[in-house]
Amino acid sequence: MKSAVIKVFLFMMASIAVFIAIGGAVTRLTGGGEEIKSAGAVEISPEGGEAIYWGKGRCSTCHSMGDRGSAVRCPNHGQFGDKFPLPMGARAVERAKEREKATGLPYTATDYLAESVGMPGAYLVEGYKNEMPVTYAPPISLTLDEVKAVIMYLQSQGGEVDVEAIKNPTGLTKKIFDQIGAASAAGGGDPANGEKVFFEGAGCAGCHTLKGKGEALGPDLSSAGLKPLKYLSDAILKPAAYFTSGFETYTAVGKDGKDMIDENGRRISGVKISEDSGSVSLGAAAGVIIKVDKALIKELARDVNKSVMPEDLAEGLTVKDFQDLLAFLLLQKGEEK
Repeated sequence: MKSAVIKVFLFMMASIAVFIAIGGAVTRLTGGGEEIKSAGAVEISPEGGEAIYWGKGRCSTCHSMGDRGSAVRCPNHGQFGDKFPLPMGARAVERAKEREKATGLPYTATDYLAESVGMPGAYLVEGYKNEMPVTYAPPISLTLDEVKAVIMYLQSQGGEVDVEAIKNPTGLTKKIFDQIGAASAAGGGDPANGEKVFFEGAGCAGCHTLKGKGEALGPDLSSAGLKPLKYLSDAILKPAAYFTSGFETYTAVGKDGKDMIDENGRRISGVKISEDSGSVSLGAAAGVIIKVDKALIKELARDVNKSVMPEDLAEGLTVKDFQDLLAFLLLQKGEEK
C-alpha cells in the first residue's frame, strides 16, 4: 500500500515537472516572460515606441530585444549572439542595401523598417516564416502614430533616429504610412485583403474600374480615396442615395405608359451605356446589357430610388472584409494611371 502511494506521488511530481517544462517552452516561444505594459496616448519618440513594442503592439510575443524578453519565434531585434551581430537600428542600414540591390529601387533604413512593419511578407529573414500579423488591423490595430513610434524605437537600437523621414516621409515609407493611415481611418482594416475583396470577393470590379482594371458600368474608383470615409461607407450601404453624374438609373417606359418587362419578367432598367437613332442600351447588372428598340418605348424615366448597384452588397461581406474594403478604397488617390 505504501509503495503504491509513493508511486502515485512520484508520477504526479513527474507530470508537474513536464507541465512546467512545456509551459516554459511556450513562454519562450511567445515572449510571455516579458511583462506587457499598458500604453495610453503615444508620443512619437523612441520612448513612446518602446512602450508600444512591449505593450499594445505585443511585438514581444514573437521578438526579443537582445537579452530582454524570451521570445524566439521571430528575429531578435537587438544584438544577440552570432546570428544577430548588429542591433536593429544598424541592421536596418545593411538590410536597406540588400533590398535596394534585390529590387533595383532606392531604399533607406527607414524604408526597410516601414516595410518590415507595414509589408512584412516583402522580405523574410532566412529561417523564419511569413507569419507576422497585420499590426494596424484588428486585433492589434496600431495607429499610424504608434507605428511611427515603434520605428523610432527600432532605429534607436544602434542606429540613427531619422525624425525627418518619419515626419515628412517620401517614397516607400510614404506609401506604407498612407496605407496605415487609411486602415486606421476605416476603423482598422487590411488594404491588401480589401483589394482581394474588391476584385474577387465582392465583385466590385464587375461594375467599376480602378486604375484600368474592371468594367465601366459604374463610376471609376481610381480616386475614391479623395472622398470622405462616410461617403464611401454610405455609398456601399445605401447606393441609391448617391448617384455620380452620368451613372443614373433609367427605366424603359412602354407606349402604354407602363414599365417595360423583359422575357424573364424583370423591369428593363439600368445605366445608359449607349444610344443611337434607333436604340438605347442599358447596363442592368454586371455583364448584363439590354438593347431596347426606341420604336417600342415612350420614354426613359429617371429612377431616383433605384441603383444598379445591389443594395444588399454589404450583407455578403463580413465586418472585417467591409473594413478592409474601405481601407483599400481610401488609398485610391488617383496618382497612378
